[in-house]
Amino acid sequence: MSTHVALLRGVNVGGKNMLPMKDLAGILVDAGCADVRTYIQSGNAIFRAADSVLDGLPDRITGRIAKRFGYQIPVILRTTEQLAETIRQNPFLKAGVDEKMLYVFFLADLPKAQAASSLDLKRSPPDTFVVRGREIYLHLPNGLGRSKLTNNYFDSKLATISTARNWRIALKLFELMTAL
Repeated sequence: MSTHVALLRGVNVGGKNMLPMKDLAGILVDAGCADVRTYIQSGNAIFRAADSVLDGLPDRITGRIAKRFGYQIPVILRTTEQLAETIRQNPFLKAGVDEKMLYVFFLADLPKAQAASSLDLKRSPPDTFVVRGREIYLHLPNGLGRSKLTNNYFDSKLATISTARNWRIALKLFELMTAL
């Protein structure tokens, strides 16, 4: 069994898509996951699972949430090793940027190179971003809420689904995964 994190998009934000983390944990247990732990109320769950459980797991989680709560929540998975690589690859850390201004968008799919190169680097000054693999690293001096670099922008341009986490949360999730 390997350790994973499920990153849910748009849960418990602004009073919408309310999903108690106890219920999310139950959904994961019912799907065959073990040692399930949630972190904060915004849709982060760490768990262990056999390879046989992982096949189609994001869709099963989405389906169970839809059936029980009536809304569609995209789910993106990462292994401990993938999250470690995400942390190592952040170009803004090497440049000495304050971690409080850093975010990462996790992508469900690897974007096509042509789509990634078509992104507008000047869409939301002074914000900057770098696409690496299935992640988009962002330096957002004014915060995520004021940026034009949104899930909808990246999803439409890259033909995938994304969910964002601030850098502090990404590091905490990795810490929790390695402790499991």
